[in-house]
Amino acid sequence: MSQSERLVLATRYRLVSELGQGANGTVWRGHDELLDRAVAIKELRLPDELSEDDRVVFYRRTLREARAPAQLRTHNIVEVYDVVIEQGRPWIVMEMIEAPNLEQLIEGSGPLPPARVAHIGRALLDALDIAHRAGIVHRDLKPSNVLLDGDRVVLTDFGLAFSSGSASLTKTGHFMGSPAYVAPEVAAGEKATPRSDLWSLGATLYAALEGRPPFERHNVMATLSALANESIPAPQHAGALAPVITGLLEKNPTRRLSHARAADRLERALTGPRRARRAETPRYRVMVVIGLIGATVASCGIGATALIVGMTKNSGSSPAPPASDPPAPGVPAGVASSTLAVRARNATCKIFVSVPGGVSTVLTDATLVEGEVRKYDQPRLNAVIYDASACDVWVNGRQKPLGSPGERKSYSLNRAAPGD
Repeated sequence: MSQSERLVLATRYRLVSELGQGANGTVWRGHDELLDRAVAIKELRLPDELSEDDRVVFYRRTLREARAPAQLRTHNIVEVYDVVIEQGRPWIVMEMIEAPNLEQLIEGSGPLPPARVAHIGRALLDALDIAHRAGIVHRDLKPSNVLLDGDRVVLTDFGLAFSSGSASLTKTGHFMGSPAYVAPEVAAGEKATPRSDLWSLGATLYAALEGRPPFERHNVMATLSALANESIPAPQHAGALAPVITGLLEKNPTRRLSHARAADRLERALTGPRRARRAETPRYRVMVVIGLIGATVASCGIGATALIVGMTKNSGSSPAPPASDPPAPGVPAGVASSTLAVRARNATCKIFVSVPGGVSTVLTDATLVEGEVRKYDQPRLNAVIYDASACDVWVNGRQKPLGSPGERKSYSLNRAAPGD
Protein backbone atom coordinates (compact mmCIF):
# COMPACT_ATOMS: atom_id res chain seq x y z
CA MET A 1 0.00 0.00 0.00
CA SER A 2 1.35 3.41 -0.98
CA GLN A 3 1.77 6.29 1.42
CA SER A 4 -1.18 8.06 -0.20
CA GLU A 5 -3.46 5.05 0.29
CA ARG A 6 -2.73 5.14 4.02
CA LEU A 7 -3.62 8.81 4.19
CA VAL A 8 -6.63 10.12 6.14
CA LEU A 9 -7.60 13.69 5.23
CA ALA A 10 -8.91 16.07 7.89
CA THR A 11 -9.08 13.08 10.30
CA ARG A 12 -12.17 11.73 8.48
CA TYR A 13 -11.66 11.04 4.74
CA ARG A 14 -9.72 7.80 4.21
CA LEU A 15 -8.25 7.06 0.77
CA VAL A 16 -9.29 3.54 -0.29
CA SER A 17 -8.09 3.01 -3.85
CA GLU A 18 -7.09 4.96 -6.93
CA LEU A 19 -9.82 5.42 -9.55
CA GLY A 20 -7.89 7.27 -12.23
CA GLN A 21 -5.39 9.95 -13.14
CA GLY A 22 -5.61 13.06 -15.28
CA ALA A 23 -3.46 16.00 -16.24
CA ASN A 24 -4.22 17.87 -13.03
CA GLY A 25 -4.25 15.11 -10.44
CA THR A 26 -5.62 11.79 -9.21
CA VAL A 27 -9.15 10.73 -8.31
CA TRP A 28 -9.47 8.38 -5.35
CA ARG A 29 -12.21 6.22 -3.97
CA GLY A 30 -12.56 7.36 -0.37
CA HIS A 31 -14.59 6.74 2.75
CA ASP A 32 -16.01 9.42 5.01
CA GLU A 33 -15.51 7.81 8.40
CA LEU A 34 -17.58 10.43 10.20
CA LEU A 35 -20.73 9.91 8.09
CA ASP A 36 -19.91 6.31 7.03
CA ARG A 37 -20.36 6.87 3.31
CA ALA A 38 -18.34 6.43 0.14
CA VAL A 39 -16.89 9.59 -1.41
CA ALA A 40 -14.76 10.51 -4.40
CA ILE A 41 -11.64 12.53 -3.63
CA LYS A 42 -9.74 14.50 -6.24
CA GLU A 43 -6.10 15.11 -5.39
CA LEU A 44 -4.96 18.16 -7.34
CA ARG A 45 -1.36 18.32 -8.50
CA LEU A 46 0.43 21.11 -10.33
CA PRO A 47 3.10 21.01 -13.04
CA ASP A 48 6.56 21.24 -11.51
CA GLU A 49 7.48 24.28 -13.64
CA LEU A 50 4.86 26.56 -12.08
CA SER A 51 6.21 29.39 -9.98
CA GLU A 52 5.37 29.80 -6.31
CA ASP A 53 3.12 32.75 -7.17
CA ASP A 54 1.20 30.60 -9.65
CA ARG A 55 0.75 27.92 -6.99
CA VAL A 56 -0.66 30.41 -4.51
CA VAL A 57 -3.11 31.66 -7.14
CA PHE A 58 -4.09 28.07 -7.90
CA TYR A 59 -4.78 27.20 -4.26
CA ARG A 60 -6.88 30.30 -3.72
CA ARG A 61 -8.78 29.68 -6.94
CA THR A 62 -9.46 26.06 -5.99
CA LEU A 63 -10.93 27.01 -2.63
CA ARG A 64 -13.07 29.76 -4.13
CA GLU A 65 -14.35 27.77 -7.08
CA ALA A 66 -15.00 24.57 -5.13
CA ARG A 67 -17.34 26.51 -2.83
CA ALA A 68 -19.41 27.79 -5.75
CA PRO A 69 -20.51 24.46 -7.30
CA ALA A 70 -21.16 23.17 -3.78
CA GLN A 71 -24.18 25.50 -3.81
CA LEU A 72 -25.55 24.09 -7.08
CA ARG A 73 -28.09 21.52 -5.94
CA THR A 74 -29.14 19.82 -9.13
CA HIS A 75 -29.45 16.27 -10.40
CA ASN A 76 -27.00 16.85 -13.26
CA ILE A 77 -24.02 18.35 -11.38
CA VAL A 78 -21.83 16.30 -9.05
CA GLU A 79 -22.18 17.39 -5.44
CA VAL A 80 -19.08 18.84 -3.77
CA TYR A 81 -18.89 18.05 -0.05
CA ASP A 82 -15.62 19.53 1.15
CA VAL A 83 -12.21 20.99 0.29
CA VAL A 84 -9.21 19.92 2.36
CA ILE A 85 -5.64 21.23 2.30
CA GLU A 86 -3.31 18.33 3.09
CA GLN A 87 0.38 17.81 2.28
CA GLY A 88 0.50 21.33 0.88
CA ARG A 89 -2.15 20.85 -1.83
CA PRO A 90 -5.95 20.85 -2.19
CA TRP A 91 -8.14 17.74 -2.13
CA ILE A 92 -11.75 18.01 -3.33
CA VAL A 93 -14.25 15.67 -1.61
CA MET A 94 -17.25 14.90 -3.82
CA GLU A 95 -20.26 12.67 -4.27
CA MET A 96 -19.23 9.12 -5.22
CA ILE A 97 -20.93 8.01 -8.43
CA GLU A 98 -20.31 4.41 -9.49
CA ALA A 99 -20.68 4.93 -13.22
CA PRO A 100 -18.56 5.10 -16.37
CA ASN A 101 -17.81 8.41 -18.00
CA LEU A 102 -18.72 9.33 -21.56
CA GLU A 103 -15.13 8.99 -22.77
CA GLN A 104 -14.99 5.39 -21.52
CA LEU A 105 -18.30 4.62 -23.20
CA ILE A 106 -17.12 6.03 -26.52
CA GLU A 107 -13.83 4.13 -26.33
CA GLY A 108 -15.55 0.88 -25.33
CA SER A 109 -18.67 0.94 -27.52
CA GLY A 110 -17.91 3.44 -30.28
CA PRO A 111 -20.14 6.33 -31.36
CA LEU A 112 -23.53 6.65 -29.65
CA PRO A 113 -26.90 6.85 -31.43
CA PRO A 114 -28.31 10.37 -31.89
CA ALA A 115 -31.27 9.78 -29.54
CA ARG A 116 -28.97 8.98 -26.63
CA VAL A 117 -26.64 11.87 -27.45
CA ALA A 118 -29.65 14.19 -27.51
CA HIS A 119 -30.61 13.04 -24.00
CA ILE A 120 -27.04 13.60 -22.79
CA GLY A 121 -26.90 17.00 -24.45
CA ARG A 122 -30.18 18.16 -22.91
CA ALA A 123 -29.02 17.19 -19.42
CA LEU A 124 -25.66 18.90 -19.86
CA LEU A 125 -27.32 22.01 -21.22
CA ASP A 126 -29.54 22.15 -18.13
CA ALA A 127 -26.48 21.79 -15.88
CA LEU A 128 -24.64 24.57 -17.69
CA ASP A 129 -27.67 26.85 -17.59
CA ILE A 130 -27.94 26.49 -13.80
CA ALA A 131 -24.21 27.09 -13.33
CA HIS A 132 -24.03 30.04 -15.69
CA ARG A 133 -26.98 31.72 -13.98
CA ALA A 134 -24.97 31.40 -10.76
CA GLY A 135 -21.95 33.04 -12.42
CA ILE A 136 -19.92 29.82 -12.73
CA VAL A 137 -18.10 28.80 -15.92
CA HIS A 138 -16.94 25.20 -16.19
CA ARG A 139 -13.89 25.79 -18.48
CA ASP A 140 -13.17 22.08 -19.01
CA LEU A 141 -16.29 20.34 -20.30
CA LYS A 142 -15.25 17.14 -22.07
CA PRO A 143 -16.42 13.49 -22.21
CA SER A 144 -14.23 12.35 -19.31
CA ASN A 145 -16.03 14.88 -17.07
CA VAL A 146 -19.48 13.49 -17.92
CA LEU A 147 -20.67 10.50 -15.87
CA LEU A 148 -23.52 8.29 -17.13
CA ASP A 149 -25.36 6.68 -14.23
CA GLY A 150 -28.25 4.94 -15.98
CA ASP A 151 -30.50 7.74 -17.23
CA ARG A 152 -28.74 10.25 -15.00
CA VAL A 153 -26.13 12.45 -16.72
CA VAL A 154 -23.72 14.11 -14.28
CA LEU A 155 -21.25 16.90 -15.04
CA THR A 156 -18.17 16.81 -12.80
CA ASP A 157 -15.13 19.03 -12.11
CA PHE A 158 -17.00 22.31 -12.19
CA GLY A 159 -14.46 25.12 -12.09
CA LEU A 160 -11.74 22.90 -10.66
CA ALA A 161 -9.42 22.77 -13.68
CA PHE A 162 -6.47 25.14 -13.30
CA SER A 163 -6.72 27.89 -15.86
CA SER A 164 -5.48 31.20 -14.36
CA GLY A 165 -8.63 32.86 -15.64
CA SER A 166 -8.93 30.76 -18.78
CA ALA A 167 -7.55 27.64 -20.42
CA SER A 168 -4.58 29.15 -22.23
CA LEU A 169 -0.87 28.84 -22.82
CA THR A 170 1.26 29.65 -19.80
CA LYS A 171 4.59 31.44 -19.95
CA THR A 172 6.32 28.08 -20.28
CA GLY A 173 4.18 27.10 -23.28
CA HIS A 174 2.37 24.35 -21.36
CA PHE A 175 -1.31 24.10 -22.30
CA MET A 176 -3.44 24.03 -19.16
CA GLY A 177 -6.72 22.64 -20.44
CA SER A 178 -8.22 20.21 -22.93
CA PRO A 179 -7.31 21.55 -26.39
CA ALA A 180 -9.59 19.15 -28.28
CA TYR A 181 -12.60 20.60 -26.44
CA VAL A 182 -11.61 24.23 -25.83
CA ALA A 183 -13.39 27.08 -27.61
CA PRO A 184 -11.38 28.98 -30.28
CA GLU A 185 -11.57 32.29 -28.42
CA VAL A 186 -10.24 30.70 -25.22
CA ALA A 187 -7.40 29.00 -27.12
CA ALA A 188 -6.55 32.45 -28.49
CA GLY A 189 -6.13 33.81 -24.96
CA GLU A 190 -9.52 35.33 -24.24
CA LYS A 191 -11.37 34.80 -20.98
CA ALA A 192 -13.63 31.77 -20.69
CA THR A 193 -17.34 32.64 -20.76
CA PRO A 194 -20.65 30.75 -20.81
CA ARG A 195 -20.48 30.81 -24.61
CA SER A 196 -17.13 28.99 -24.51
CA ASP A 197 -18.73 26.28 -22.35
CA LEU A 198 -21.37 25.89 -25.07
CA TRP A 199 -18.61 25.31 -27.65
CA SER A 200 -17.15 22.60 -25.40
CA LEU A 201 -20.62 21.05 -25.16
CA GLY A 202 -20.81 20.97 -28.95
CA ALA A 203 -17.37 19.34 -29.21
CA THR A 204 -18.38 16.78 -26.56
CA LEU A 205 -21.60 15.86 -28.38
CA TYR A 206 -19.68 15.72 -31.68
CA ALA A 207 -17.25 13.23 -30.11
CA ALA A 208 -20.15 11.14 -28.80
CA LEU A 209 -21.67 10.94 -32.29
CA GLU A 210 -18.50 10.58 -34.38
CA GLY A 211 -16.12 8.82 -31.98
CA ARG A 212 -13.63 11.70 -31.78
CA PRO A 213 -13.73 15.51 -31.28
CA PRO A 214 -13.79 17.68 -34.41
CA PHE A 215 -10.26 19.14 -34.28
CA GLU A 216 -8.25 16.48 -32.43
CA ARG A 217 -4.82 15.96 -33.95
CA HIS A 218 -1.64 14.09 -32.95
CA ASN A 219 -0.39 16.75 -30.50
CA VAL A 220 -1.50 19.93 -28.71
CA MET A 221 -0.04 22.42 -31.18
CA ALA A 222 -1.48 20.61 -34.21
CA THR A 223 -4.88 20.55 -32.51
CA LEU A 224 -4.73 24.28 -31.75
CA SER A 225 -3.63 25.01 -35.32
CA ALA A 226 -6.58 23.03 -36.72
CA LEU A 227 -8.92 24.79 -34.31
CA ALA A 228 -7.73 28.20 -35.51
CA ASN A 229 -7.41 27.55 -39.23
CA GLU A 230 -9.64 24.71 -40.38
CA SER A 231 -13.37 24.48 -41.01
CA ILE A 232 -15.47 22.24 -38.81
CA PRO A 233 -15.77 18.78 -40.40
CA ALA A 234 -19.43 18.02 -41.01
CA PRO A 235 -20.74 15.34 -38.61
CA GLN A 236 -21.67 12.16 -40.48
CA HIS A 237 -23.88 10.46 -37.89
CA ALA A 238 -25.71 13.35 -36.25
CA GLY A 239 -29.09 12.96 -37.96
CA ALA A 240 -31.55 15.42 -36.43
CA LEU A 241 -28.80 16.70 -34.13
CA ALA A 242 -26.78 18.26 -36.97
CA PRO A 243 -28.24 21.79 -36.49
CA VAL A 244 -27.45 21.62 -32.77
CA ILE A 245 -23.87 20.49 -33.31
CA THR A 246 -23.04 23.00 -36.03
CA GLY A 247 -24.73 25.80 -34.09
CA LEU A 248 -22.76 25.10 -30.91
CA LEU A 249 -19.51 24.80 -32.88
CA GLU A 250 -19.84 28.24 -34.46
CA LYS A 251 -16.36 29.75 -34.12
CA ASN A 252 -17.63 33.28 -33.62
CA PRO A 253 -19.06 33.27 -30.07
CA THR A 254 -21.58 36.02 -30.90
CA ARG A 255 -23.14 33.76 -33.56
CA ARG A 256 -22.96 30.61 -31.44
CA LEU A 257 -26.22 29.06 -30.23
CA SER A 258 -27.49 30.45 -26.94
CA HIS A 259 -28.81 28.22 -24.14
CA ALA A 260 -32.39 28.87 -25.21
CA ARG A 261 -31.85 28.17 -28.92
CA ALA A 262 -29.75 25.08 -28.22
CA ALA A 263 -32.44 23.79 -25.86
CA ASP A 264 -35.12 24.37 -28.50
CA ARG A 265 -33.18 22.47 -31.16
CA LEU A 266 -32.44 19.62 -28.76
CA GLU A 267 -36.12 19.37 -27.82
CA ARG A 268 -36.99 19.08 -31.50
CA ALA A 269 -34.40 16.35 -31.94
CA LEU A 270 -35.75 14.50 -28.89
CA THR A 271 -39.47 14.74 -29.70
CA GLY A 272 -39.26 14.05 -33.43
CA PRO A 273 -38.15 10.38 -33.16
CA ARG A 274 -40.65 9.78 -30.35
CA ARG A 275 -43.55 10.90 -32.53
CA ALA A 276 -42.31 8.61 -35.26
CA ARG A 277 -42.11 5.68 -32.86
CA ARG A 278 -45.63 6.33 -31.58
CA ALA A 279 -46.93 6.27 -35.16
CA GLU A 280 -45.53 2.81 -35.78
CA THR A 281 -47.76 -0.26 -35.35
CA PRO A 282 -45.49 -3.31 -35.52
CA ARG A 283 -48.08 -6.10 -35.91
CA TYR A 284 -50.98 -4.31 -37.58
CA ARG A 285 -51.63 -1.53 -40.05
CA VAL A 286 -54.62 0.79 -39.79
CA MET A 287 -56.76 1.54 -42.85
CA VAL A 288 -59.29 4.37 -42.66
CA VAL A 289 -62.11 3.34 -45.02
CA ILE A 290 -64.44 6.29 -44.49
CA GLY A 291 -63.06 9.71 -43.59
CA LEU A 292 -63.59 11.32 -40.26
CA ILE A 293 -66.81 13.33 -40.31
CA GLY A 294 -67.33 15.90 -37.58
CA ALA A 295 -64.66 14.21 -35.49
CA THR A 296 -63.29 15.43 -32.20
CA VAL A 297 -59.83 14.27 -31.28
CA ALA A 298 -58.68 14.23 -27.67
CA SER A 299 -55.40 13.22 -26.16
CA CYS A 300 -57.00 10.17 -24.56
CA GLY A 301 -58.95 8.92 -27.59
CA ILE A 302 -60.82 9.72 -30.81
CA GLY A 303 -64.51 10.54 -31.10
CA ALA A 304 -66.18 10.65 -34.51
CA THR A 305 -69.62 10.81 -36.11
CA ALA A 306 -68.61 8.15 -38.57
CA LEU A 307 -65.36 6.26 -38.56
CA ILE A 308 -64.73 2.81 -39.95
CA VAL A 309 -61.31 1.42 -39.28
CA GLY A 310 -60.06 -1.88 -40.60
CA MET A 311 -57.34 -3.65 -38.65
CA THR A 312 -55.45 -6.15 -40.75
CA LYS A 313 -52.38 -8.15 -40.07
CA ASN A 314 -49.29 -7.23 -42.02
CA SER A 315 -48.79 -9.28 -45.11
CA GLY A 316 -46.31 -12.07 -44.77
CA SER A 317 -45.18 -13.65 -41.56
CA SER A 318 -45.39 -11.90 -38.21
CA PRO A 319 -42.24 -10.10 -37.05
CA ALA A 320 -39.78 -12.42 -35.45
CA PRO A 321 -39.37 -12.07 -31.68
CA PRO A 322 -36.21 -10.32 -30.49
CA ALA A 323 -33.15 -12.50 -30.68
CA SER A 324 -32.28 -14.00 -27.34
CA ASP A 325 -28.85 -13.84 -25.80
CA PRO A 326 -26.56 -16.65 -26.89
CA PRO A 327 -26.55 -19.56 -24.49
CA ALA A 328 -23.92 -19.27 -21.81
CA PRO A 329 -21.66 -22.13 -20.75
CA GLY A 330 -22.59 -24.22 -17.72
CA VAL A 331 -22.62 -22.96 -14.16
CA PRO A 332 -19.07 -22.58 -12.80
CA ALA A 333 -18.07 -24.83 -9.93
CA GLY A 334 -18.49 -23.40 -6.45
CA VAL A 335 -21.29 -20.97 -7.36
CA ALA A 336 -23.82 -22.61 -5.02
CA SER A 337 -21.72 -21.80 -1.95
CA SER A 338 -20.80 -18.27 -3.03
CA THR A 339 -22.49 -15.06 -1.97
CA LEU A 340 -21.63 -13.63 -5.38
CA ALA A 341 -20.20 -15.09 -8.57
CA VAL A 342 -19.53 -13.22 -11.82
CA ARG A 343 -18.48 -14.60 -15.19
CA ALA A 344 -17.45 -12.36 -18.09
CA ARG A 345 -19.49 -12.98 -21.23
CA ASN A 346 -17.25 -10.60 -23.16
CA ALA A 347 -14.45 -8.07 -22.70
CA THR A 348 -16.73 -5.29 -21.38
CA CYS A 349 -17.59 -7.05 -18.12
CA LYS A 350 -16.37 -4.47 -15.59
CA ILE A 351 -17.18 -4.98 -11.90
CA PHE A 352 -16.61 -3.31 -8.56
CA VAL A 353 -16.96 -5.46 -5.42
CA SER A 354 -16.38 -4.33 -1.83
CA VAL A 355 -17.07 -5.44 1.74
CA PRO A 356 -19.11 -2.75 3.56
CA GLY A 357 -18.24 -1.59 7.05
CA GLY A 358 -16.64 1.22 8.98
CA VAL A 359 -13.87 1.18 6.40
CA SER A 360 -14.90 -0.26 3.03
CA THR A 361 -12.61 -3.05 1.75
CA VAL A 362 -12.32 -3.19 -2.04
CA LEU A 363 -12.08 -6.75 -3.35
CA THR A 364 -12.25 -6.11 -7.10
CA ASP A 365 -12.27 -3.04 -9.31
CA ALA A 366 -11.46 -4.43 -12.74
CA THR A 367 -12.58 -5.45 -16.22
CA LEU A 368 -12.62 -9.24 -16.51
CA VAL A 369 -11.24 -11.25 -19.39
CA GLU A 370 -13.90 -13.06 -21.43
CA GLY A 371 -14.77 -16.31 -19.66
CA GLU A 372 -13.08 -15.26 -16.40
CA VAL A 373 -14.97 -16.14 -13.21
CA ARG A 374 -14.76 -14.32 -9.87
CA LYS A 375 -16.38 -15.85 -6.76
CA TYR A 376 -16.84 -14.24 -3.35
CA ASP A 377 -17.92 -15.93 -0.12
CA GLN A 378 -18.01 -12.96 2.27
CA PRO A 379 -21.38 -12.78 4.09
CA ARG A 380 -21.94 -9.12 3.13
CA LEU A 381 -20.96 -7.51 -0.15
CA ASN A 382 -21.65 -4.47 -2.29
CA ALA A 383 -21.26 -4.95 -6.03
CA VAL A 384 -21.64 -2.87 -9.17
CA ILE A 385 -21.92 -4.44 -12.63
CA TYR A 386 -21.24 -1.70 -15.17
CA ASP A 387 -22.69 -3.52 -18.21
CA ALA A 388 -25.40 -5.97 -17.20
CA SER A 389 -25.37 -7.62 -20.64
CA ALA A 390 -21.65 -8.44 -20.41
CA CYS A 391 -21.63 -10.48 -17.17
CA ASP A 392 -23.35 -13.61 -15.90
CA VAL A 393 -24.17 -12.99 -12.22
CA TRP A 394 -25.13 -15.44 -9.46
CA VAL A 395 -26.35 -14.18 -6.07
CA ASN A 396 -26.49 -16.76 -3.28
CA GLY A 397 -26.33 -19.49 -5.91
CA ARG A 398 -29.18 -18.15 -8.04
CA GLN A 399 -28.48 -16.72 -11.50
CA LYS A 400 -29.74 -13.19 -12.15
CA PRO A 401 -31.29 -12.27 -15.50
CA LEU A 402 -29.13 -10.47 -18.03
CA GLY A 403 -29.65 -6.76 -18.44
CA SER A 404 -29.56 -4.47 -21.44
CA PRO A 405 -26.29 -3.33 -23.06
CA GLY A 406 -24.78 -0.49 -21.04
CA GLU A 407 -27.21 -1.02 -18.14
CA ARG A 408 -25.61 -0.67 -14.71
CA LYS A 409 -26.77 -2.87 -11.84
CA SER A 410 -25.92 -2.51 -8.14
CA TYR A 411 -26.27 -5.20 -5.48
CA SER A 412 -26.16 -5.07 -1.68
CA LEU A 413 -25.76 -8.71 -0.75
CA ASN A 414 -26.28 -10.67 2.43
CA ARG A 415 -25.88 -14.43 2.51
CA ALA A 416 -28.64 -14.63 5.11
CA ALA A 417 -31.12 -13.19 2.62
CA PRO A 418 -31.29 -15.48 -0.44
CA GLY A 419 -32.70 -13.87 -3.55
CA ASP A 420 -31.25 -10.41 -2.83
